[in-house]
Amino acid sequence: MGSTSEVEEQRGVSPLVALYSILGFWLFYMVVVTLRSLVVGFEAQGEMALRRGVVTLIGIIITWCLYLVLRRFDRKSQPTRIITAFVAAVPGAVLIALANYYVFNIYDPSGLMEDYPPAKAAMAKEEDHAIKDIAEVALSRYFFLSAWAALYLALSYAGEVRRFERRAARYEQAAQKAELRSLRYQVNPHFLFNTLNSLSSLIMKDRRDEAEAMILSLSHFYRSSLMGDPLDDVPLSDEVRLQQLYLDIEAVRFPDRLITRIDIPAELMSVCVPGLILQPLVENAIKYGVSRAARPVTVTISAQEKEGQLHLSISDDGDIIPGDEDKGNGIGLANVRDRLAARFGEKANIRWYRPDGSGFVVELSMPIIADDC
Repeated sequence: MGSTSEVEEQRGVSPLVALYSILGFWLFYMVVVTLRSLVVGFEAQGEMALRRGVVTLIGIIITWCLYLVLRRFDRKSQPTRIITAFVAAVPGAVLIALANYYVFNIYDPSGLMEDYPPAKAAMAKEEDHAIKDIAEVALSRYFFLSAWAALYLALSYAGEVRRFERRAARYEQAAQKAELRSLRYQVNPHFLFNTLNSLSSLIMKDRRDEAEAMILSLSHFYRSSLMGDPLDDVPLSDEVRLQQLYLDIEAVRFPDRLITRIDIPAELMSVCVPGLILQPLVENAIKYGVSRAARPVTVTISAQEKEGQLHLSISDDGDIIPGDEDKGNGIGLANVRDRLAARFGEKANIRWYRPDGSGFVVELSMPIIADDC
């Protein structure tokens, strides 16, 4: 509930921004009218400036009241707010015109009347002079207030856009976290099925020691893979250790076919990588390279640093199976690709290829993050 209230309070234009805009508008008005007065050559400039300042202060107060009215319509539709702005500016303009007429024509006119130009003095003798003067000023102030109201609506609309952008960013971030969690936990269920079958076979053959070792490896593997935060990075050493557990389990299934090789410099073992980022690739190597082979197959996990990037490689030297020449469309590779994009954007990439017509290689490239996991 607190977050909803916070979003609601951010609607429209803040009082401080509104006040600054009002002061800016009326300061502009004061400067323009004063310059006009100097150019025309009116006398009693000091007295006129003082009275002009009073009118300006009244205008600021009336415009602030207009702001309070418009603010009440911040949740209405845009057409309603536009109509309200231009309608509400009418009484405001009339009030300013009345105040202007009183200050310059009724209140102590002797201080200014003798300095009025002849045309102004003649106009003052007309019976309908007050109505004309008030109407003229009201019309000009109406356009002035309408201009400020348009600015208010523009600022309010810009604030709405920013608010929706922030909300969209929060939703996108939440979706990205959910996607990362989902992808992080996509360990192939066939792995558990096959492992349990192998475990059952070991028990039936009374190979209890191997069965116990397999159970321990399976327990360690799942505890390590599930206890961490899916959004956290892990040291490469932990990721390699986890894959080694996985390969030890698979080695029980393929004791004569699986050969494992780890080729990673010691200085790279401390860099950070997304947790379980190698798991789908190692699974791919077992599924396509080892399980279908009739001879020993070597699965290699290697890493090196190139131009400030960490390059990880998972490869196998298995045979090509007819109808399975392209392994690049699998769910595992798509999983890794999506996770890299979500975590690093364009700074990371994945590529795969078949070297010399046999085996399969997947290479990952990502920024090196050291001592931060």
